Amino acid sequence: MEKKNKVTMSDIAREAGVSQATVSLILNNSRSVKLSEETRQRVFSTALSLGYKKMPAPHNDSGQEEIALLVNAMPSYDPFVDALSEAREAAWRNDTLLTVYDYGDDAELAVRIIAQLNQRRCAGIIIASPITQSIDFSPFANQTQLPVVLLNVYDRAFPLLPTFLPDDRANALQITRHLIDHGATRIAHIMGDNWMEACEMRLEGYREALMQAGMPQDDQLVQATNWSLNETYRATLDLMKLPEPPDAIFCSSDWMTIGCYQALTELHLRIPQDVLVAGYDDQRIADQMTPKLTSVQLPYYELGRMAVEYLCSGEDAATRVIMAGKLKVRSSTAG
Repeated sequence: MEKKNKVTMSDIAREAGVSQATVSLILNNSRSVKLSEETRQRVFSTALSLGYKKMPAPHNDSGQEEIALLVNAMPSYDPFVDALSEAREAAWRNDTLLTVYDYGDDAELAVRIIAQLNQRRCAGIIIASPITQSIDFSPFANQTQLPVVLLNVYDRAFPLLPTFLPDDRANALQITRHLIDHGATRIAHIMGDNWMEACEMRLEGYREALMQAGMPQDDQLVQATNWSLNETYRATLDLMKLPEPPDAIFCSSDWMTIGCYQALTELHLRIPQDVLVAGYDDQRIADQMTPKLTSVQLPYYELGRMAVEYLCSGEDAATRVIMAGKLKVRSSTAG
């Protein structure tokens, strides 16, 4: 049976006889450009007839609530962007706008943003970061009466704050188990900055998998880096110079594996025939590398959606969601 192609805005524009920009404005309920009601209805009808999956909920333009998402950095591309995208979609499905504020890790600026939000119709605030990390929530604690949830960040001093996190330990454990299941007996782990708790949790998962398999832990096989390609390249060369070099390398991010691939190529070692390689976070490059990279897909879609739905549902119970990702097996480990 032939798989049905996904309906796009371009398909709707072609069928309705309008531009793709017009379709985008109408399906996002934008009123920034004056468009006739006839055009709006034609686009909506065309989208419905084609089976477009992301139809907006009907909106009341007067006094619409928003959910504010405060993020401490905005990466040009990072898997965390998936959380923002799905949070926006979840808010839209719940007749709510998601507004994103980049406060640059400046707590004073974040407090000023929150002060403005207190004056508006805001359903709640999401404090987020593209890097899983602990934050100091105390500067915000007395600044708002609005509901607050944490996304990809946490503060142990505020255990009752609803918190949504990926499970770095479980993810690293499943990657390492996968390498063991594929015959690896000496598995190296190239970390990012070892002061980051997310890196420490991945290291814990790696070590636990070795322990469960009854395999020895060799500190020489663990290399800390600063996440850069050059550092990963150097760490890979150092690992392969050991008297007993590894037969598998688990890198703490997909980006880092580029440096690992470069070093192995320079040493005329083949992936996966000579060395298995796995990454972490399933960035877009994972499916474009040669060979394609085994990685773990972080559950940012689900976490972003759940953070928004928690606020939209009016929940007030303490919630702490820690979710494992999905292993994506590709040819860098599968042969």
